[in-house]
Amino acid sequence: MSAIGKGGQSAWRAQAVRTARLAAALVCVGVFAGFWAAAALTQSQTGASAPLSNAANAPDAQRKNWYNDPFFALSNAIGACPLPLGPLMTKAEADDDAHYRVERGTTCWLAHKCSKPNSYLYDPEIAAAIRQQLQGDALFAGTSIWITVQRRFVYAEGCVGPGFDSAALERRLAAIPDVEQVFVRVSSHPQGALPYKTLSTAP
Repeated sequence: MSAIGKGGQSAWRAQAVRTARLAAALVCVGVFAGFWAAAALTQSQTGASAPLSNAANAPDAQRKNWYNDPFFALSNAIGACPLPLGPLMTKAEADDDAHYRVERGTTCWLAHKCSKPNSYLYDPEIAAAIRQQLQGDALFAGTSIWITVQRRFVYAEGCVGPGFDSAALERRLAAIPDVEQVFVRVSSHPQGALPYKTLSTAP
């Protein structure tokens, strides 16, 4: 060992640490690849679908929340407001997205910015906090707004009355612990062009 020298020992130890970290990262990616695949399989067997017109018998034309991303209504005062597409995907889209969800989800952990090994693991807690703090709030009077949470990103989509304070909603959502980004896409003209995707406007 003395022939290696202190410098050689330090370099060897540093390389060993890097190798161990890389191995841990690869294991994490493999685990979550299996997790999301299992989630997709479970949803394909038990999840509720959103059938599309003229394609009810085509499996890939049925949109589901394959990965159980939080998706719920904060308010529903405007009955004519089109339902956002949210996390609903076809089976083909879900399969195509599986690899990217693992890759995007673990980036935060690999960069030492998350304590959980995948950023999607924060979503249920974020959704619960949004429900607890905002559902029934006076801010949402006269609105129909749905929330989607994916990878610590929060999407607020729906219909509002004239003069609705979108900036206030964005601030309230951004203040929820562990939220990374907020996107507010609302319209006061539900019969016109909408700033969010719906089943009818999905590709």
